[in-house]
Amino acid sequence: HGTERVTDRFDIGHPPERIVCLTEETTELLYLLGEEDRIVGISTYTCRPERAKDEKPVVSSFRDASLKLVRELEPDLVIGFSDIQADIAKKLIADNQQVLIFNQRTIREILEVILLIARIVGAEDRGQKLVDEYTTKLRTLEDKNRRRSSRPKVYFEEWDDPMITAIAWVSELIGIAGGDDIFANRARGKLATERQVTSEEVIARSPDVYIASWCGKPLDRESVTGREGWSEVPAIATGNIHELDPSIILQPGPACLTDGVDALCRALSH
Repeated sequence: HGTERVTDRFDIGHPPERIVCLTEETTELLYLLGEEDRIVGISTYTCRPERAKDEKPVVSSFRDASLKLVRELEPDLVIGFSDIQADIAKKLIADNQQVLIFNQRTIREILEVILLIARIVGAEDRGQKLVDEYTTKLRTLEDKNRRRSSRPKVYFEEWDDPMITAIAWVSELIGIAGGDDIFANRARGKLATERQVTSEEVIARSPDVYIASWCGKPLDRESVTGREGWSEVPAIATGNIHELDPSIILQPGPACLTDGVDALCRALSH
């Protein structure tokens, strides 16, 4: 049997050294933590930071991943996000990969995930510093915008057909930016189907501001302004129509807590 003990192999003090990130927010976070050398594969939709695509191989889209490419990278850990990646996770697990899927939907959950990933890679102090910075920024913005004389009613559209309204963290950020999400009651729906709305419901709520962030395609302004009955909607009548880049608002990570909330503040200041 030799002289080696089984317990000699219990070297558990080292964080994962080879990580595949199936979504952008994990990639951005690891770069911000200074742990980008651990990343061995990323999503094709990654654009933050810009240099990531030049430095890391693409192994996945949002709904699928190449088992062959992932396997060849020999990752210690694969990190993904949401129920939409359940099928990817199932395939990777069946391929004996170590998979971690988060389902953060609120700002608090986003901050918790940041801390957890930081702990996983041995960068807890840097993760806590980031969380403290984001928390301070959001509290400062919220306090500032509470002093506004009026709060515009906001309709945030994540998709146009079917019409899908803001997810929880976006709804919360709208409030921090000084607006009132007209469908805040639906924002807690974790599934997109739970956040579907009708044109008639939007008209009835008379939003002052319309914000589009269609994930995967640009805003078609004419199709929005031409919707039946929408000419009387205050946001449309006054031209208070805005488009936000999905990469800064629909990613549940650092982007939405920085550039995303800043973009919302600008949209609501008009």
